[in-house]
Amino acid sequence: MSTENEGNAVPAAPSVPPVPGAAPEGSTSPGPGEAPHDAAHGSTGSPSPAVPSHPAPPAHEPVASAEQPGHSPRPEPAAAPVPGHGGDATPPAGAPAGAQHAGADWPPPPPTLPSYGGTSGGGPAWGAPVPAHEPRRRRAGGLAATVLAAALVAGGVGGGIGYWAAERVDDSSSSTTVSAASPQDLKREPGTVAAVAANALPSVVTIEAKSGGGGIEGSEGEGEGEGGTGTGFVYDKEGHILTNNHVVASAAEGGTLSVIFSNGKKYDAEVVGRAQGYDVAVLKLKNAPSGVEPLALGDSEKVAVGDSTIAIGAPFGLSNTVTTGIISAKNRPVASGDGSSGNNSYMSALQTDASINPGNSGGPLLDSRGAVIGINSAIQSAGSGGFGQTQAGSIGLGFAIPINQAKTVAEQLIKTGQPVYPVIGATVDMSEQGSGARITEEGSGGSPAVTPNGPAAKAGLKPGDVITTFNGKPIDSGPTLISEIWTKKPGDKVTMTYERDGESHKVELVLGERKGDS
Repeated sequence: MSTENEGNAVPAAPSVPPVPGAAPEGSTSPGPGEAPHDAAHGSTGSPSPAVPSHPAPPAHEPVASAEQPGHSPRPEPAAAPVPGHGGDATPPAGAPAGAQHAGADWPPPPPTLPSYGGTSGGGPAWGAPVPAHEPRRRRAGGLAATVLAAALVAGGVGGGIGYWAAERVDDSSSSTTVSAASPQDLKREPGTVAAVAANALPSVVTIEAKSGGGGIEGSEGEGEGEGGTGTGFVYDKEGHILTNNHVVASAAEGGTLSVIFSNGKKYDAEVVGRAQGYDVAVLKLKNAPSGVEPLALGDSEKVAVGDSTIAIGAPFGLSNTVTTGIISAKNRPVASGDGSSGNNSYMSALQTDASINPGNSGGPLLDSRGAVIGINSAIQSAGSGGFGQTQAGSIGLGFAIPINQAKTVAEQLIKTGQPVYPVIGATVDMSEQGSGARITEEGSGGSPAVTPNGPAAKAGLKPGDVITTFNGKPIDSGPTLISEIWTKKPGDKVTMTYERDGESHKVELVLGERKGDS
């Protein structure tokens, strides 16, 4: 019920017609102290000795006064018949005097207005006795119709008249007030975002990284200094935590790492292994609590564009934040740095519009079942000029490492402590875009661009060749080629198409391997 008009004069409702039962033409209204005219007998203003005057009405039926402050008495016109309204009604006790005047500065009469239907001569005036032959049951119908009219008007003027009408019918046995039914207990069915989040949050952790030298280069959080914040999740029951390399890189060399669960419990952790090129790292809890539950892993190869996603992390240090979206694209080639350095991270990423911000990195990207389909790693932001982990906020372009690739890397790190990368044995230009991946004329440090006896050399590739497809997928640049190669494993057989001197050639080769990030 609106109270915006409290304290202000409430305007008269324009939809209520003048009250019927006015005296015949030529009659005069009684003055103060005079007995009211006998309207039922057609009095004309002069008393008749043959007709005794009526006694004063009982106390429970107020007499309408002909006098109002600031208003002159005037004859009331007969009301036109209104379909659907019949019978007479007696006003409730306490009705304001003079309220029957349509021009009075007062709200319309209360819900027990007399009927303004019936004969053409109108019904008795407000305050006149109710005829004995008139059934009382018609009173409820008149009340309901009047309250309905008041409610409609109240909707137009901000609730003032509706408040007035409700206040006047509080004591009426015919009140139309209906209480709303109490809602049943809310049940969150399996598969809803709330249910998935409730199940996953106990296995998602916030990671605090503190570098030994004071800087936190590459780590997530509120800026460089003494520490940063990122996210991770429980990978297995042994207490391994999966996250991004850039979350923990600075603390890996003489720094400290802490892991905080959603229940607020905090544990120290150490780096088991990290892969800078994949941007994946594995931690191990020191004194891991019993009963830690890993998150279920999904299959990123079966993800479809349009699938629902749920991201959990600590954006800007706000732990246990849940956001939702969809898979916007698959196999999106992403370099998490500037794309020109051999130390960048590359991924054939899952793209999502779920809100991902600095601090989300390393957290899980879940499907609608709650299974991990990716590790949130990078965002495209309007102010960063590229992919990376700057402090700019989300614009709906987030990128996650597919979990199938991350799982392979995690297993390598747990077993050996170092990553293994598949390679073709050729150096490609990382700056050219659009025409393919061109093999450079010379490798880094003056080394051969095509490794002797390597996979590319055995397949007949030479410096200057432009690789245009990899396993049937178009290649438009060096970063795209690296992203696709790193979705495979050493020893996998692949096909490539390359161009030389305007001619296209197709070859098969077996991927080699490189251990470590050096």
